[in-house]
Amino acid sequence: MAVTNEVRAEDERLRAAGFDPASASEDAITALRDLRTRPDVSEGAIARALGSIVAPAAAELLAAMETGASGPNRREIRRALFRLRQAGIEPSVHETTPAAIGARASGADAGFEGVVSPIDATGVGLAWVVKARARGGLARLWGFVSETEGLIGCQLTNVSRRDLRRDRATVEERSGAHLIDADWRLADFILTEAYYRTPEEKRAAVGNFLALRAEIIEISPKAGFVHPVYAEMAAEATAEPSVELLREPEIGSWQFNPAEIKPFVDEIAGIRNSMIVLSPSHNEERIAQVIENASARLLGGERLDRTRRRLEDTAYYLARTGRREAAGWAAGAARRLRDGVEPAKIAPLNELVRTAVGAEIANQNEKARDEPRLIMTPAEAMQSRRPRGRA
Repeated sequence: MAVTNEVRAEDERLRAAGFDPASASEDAITALRDLRTRPDVSEGAIARALGSIVAPAAAELLAAMETGASGPNRREIRRALFRLRQAGIEPSVHETTPAAIGARASGADAGFEGVVSPIDATGVGLAWVVKARARGGLARLWGFVSETEGLIGCQLTNVSRRDLRRDRATVEERSGAHLIDADWRLADFILTEAYYRTPEEKRAAVGNFLALRAEIIEISPKAGFVHPVYAEMAAEATAEPSVELLREPEIGSWQFNPAEIKPFVDEIAGIRNSMIVLSPSHNEERIAQVIENASARLLGGERLDRTRRRLEDTAYYLARTGRREAAGWAAGAARRLRDGVEPAKIAPLNELVRTAVGAEIANQNEKARDEPRLIMTPAEAMQSRRPRGRA
C-alpha cells in the first residue's frame, strides 16, 4: 500500500496522542485500546500500529475492531490482520464472537442505568450514568456535553430514587425537552468522548472526570464503541434518508455560526448580482455548487465525526420517543457518513445547509431594508434637492 500524506498525518497524530511504537507489546496494545476513544485518532492508524505488533492480543483487538467497521477503516483492519496471520498470529474465535463479548460484559452491567437528553439547537446535551449502591441509594455521574467545547461540567452525587425522579422532572420542565432512558454504556460513551474532546485549556473544570468515573465504573472506557442505533435500526438505516427528517425539531433547529455561513451567502449574492448574464439554469447550478461547498465546510472535514455522532444520538432519541421512521432516516444519514458519503450527497443534510443559508440571506435582506440609507443614488439626490410642493 502506498503511504499517502493523509496516512502519514494520521500516524503522526497517533504518536502525538501518546502512542510509542518502541514500547513493550502489552503496553503498546493497552495504549492503542485506550486511544480508540479519542476522536482525533483514526481507526486506520490504530489498525496499522496493531498490525506491526506480533502478539495474540493485537489480533484480538483488531478482530473486535472489525465488528461494525466499514469503508477504509475496515480495509486497514483486514490488512493488519493479514500481516499478523502471515506471522502465525490468529485471533481466538471464541473470544471475539458477539455472544462471548456479551457474556463478558453482562456481569458489569448489573445495577446501571442511563439517561440522556436530546441535543439542542446549539449542540449541547445532558447525560447521566446511574448506579445502585450496595448499601442503598444511587450514585449519579452526570455532565453537560457540547459539540464545540466537549465536556462542560460534570459531577458525581449520591441521590435517592425520589431525588432522581424530582431532578429529572425539573430538567424536563426547565428545558422543555423529554429525557429518555438509555443504555448506560451509551451515556458513559457520550460523557467520556466529550471529555477527550475538551480543549486542554478548558479541562481544568472537568479534570477529575476520569477519577469520578472510576468511582462507579470499574471497567475502562470501552474501546471501539459501536453506537447501538446501528443494530436497532439496521433495516431502516438502509433506506435513502428523506428531507422530511428536517420536520423533526431535533434536526430542523440545528444552528450554524452566522459568521461561517456568511462567505457562502456573499458568494450567492455575487452570482445573483453578476453583470455577466447567464441562464437561470446555469445560475442555479452555480448556487448548488456553493451549497455543496457549504455542506462540506459546515458538516464535513474535521467536523464529520461530530456530525455523524449528532445524527447517531438523535436517531436513538427519535426511536425512543415514538418516531421510528424519522429515526431510520437519521440513522441512515449517519451510516452514510460513516461509509464515506459526502454530506452534500445526503439529501436531508444538503437541505439543512441550504435552509440555513437561505435563512441568513433573508435575515441580511431584512436588515438592509431596516437600516437607514447612508448613500443615495444620483436620482435620489436630485429628487431630494427639489423644492417640495405646497400642501
